[in-house]
Amino acid sequence: MRVEDLDTPAIVIDRRIVEENLKRAQEHADRQGKRLRPHIKTHKLPMFAKRQLELGAIGITCQKIGEAEVMADAGIADIFIPYNIIGAAKLERLKALHERITLSVTADSAETVDGYGAAFTDASRPLAVLIECDTGGGRCGVQTPAEAVALAERIGAFPGLRFGGLMTYPPRGKAGEVDVWLEEALALFKAKDIAVERVSVGNSPDFYTSSTGDAATELRPGTYIYSDRMQVAFGHGALENCALTVLATVVSRPTPDRAILDTGSKSLAADLSPAPGHGHIVEYPDAVITMLNEEHGIVDLSRSANKPAIGDKVRIIPNHVCVVSNLFDVVHLVEDGEVVEQAPVAARGKLS
Repeated sequence: MRVEDLDTPAIVIDRRIVEENLKRAQEHADRQGKRLRPHIKTHKLPMFAKRQLELGAIGITCQKIGEAEVMADAGIADIFIPYNIIGAAKLERLKALHERITLSVTADSAETVDGYGAAFTDASRPLAVLIECDTGGGRCGVQTPAEAVALAERIGAFPGLRFGGLMTYPPRGKAGEVDVWLEEALALFKAKDIAVERVSVGNSPDFYTSSTGDAATELRPGTYIYSDRMQVAFGHGALENCALTVLATVVSRPTPDRAILDTGSKSLAADLSPAPGHGHIVEYPDAVITMLNEEHGIVDLSRSANKPAIGDKVRIIPNHVCVVSNLFDVVHLVEDGEVVEQAPVAARGKLS
């Protein structure tokens, strides 16, 4: 089957670009002397997680227990969940997962640590708990290096837990400030004679453009596997490096300068990027997707010299690819325009 024969809307993934993106990232991490632990939230596909491991990744990152359960079922044995896991039901699932694989989690509060400590009591197989640090991102995380040390000491008081290191999701473009924060924390830990075996840092936008300094030992990019319009705007590669597109059909041309696509917020999401519109139409780069309804994408063609006809199919590079991956049941892998494989998005919809 050719790409143009697919029913729409559909996700199309260029396997060659994926492979280039994966190899480039692994080689970059290797040159820096950092361990790569990619985040699977972007692709949610066991086959790509396994390929990341084959190329040299030490394990994977999952944001939710449900994602980790899917990956463990697929045979992946080393998983990091950088999320505060709260509540008896989730902790029971976490315990079951811990019995199957090498697992690590995060905490940024005494309440989270105490929950882990009450659930995990086997000193012969302690759960590794990293401390999430707010190094400027303004999301989760302890606010100061001193708080990180205090929380590490609390983790150490529970026989079924062990302090696994530090973790942060840094603000874009602030690598230097993040390093200052982490180096101060590491100095405090050293003064307390507390070993920090791992310093885990993510994100894709700064992966190639910023030095991670000496503090980070582990890198957790996710979006790099596909890239998207937002990543390109942030300096992470070019549109040609975007592996995933949403195939859409023109279903209406109500005016000469307006086209309607069968891809709305249910297939493109509503995220914006620094570039105008709700995605980049590969065949009509001057067109702008100005608005999304649930099932309609409204396209302004006023700046396009060429204009599509009803029934034409176009490929759209999404603004934010991670959300789009979660909207589809299957993806279509292509090589040279031929569909070579259809794969279920195994970890989609895992909200807990």
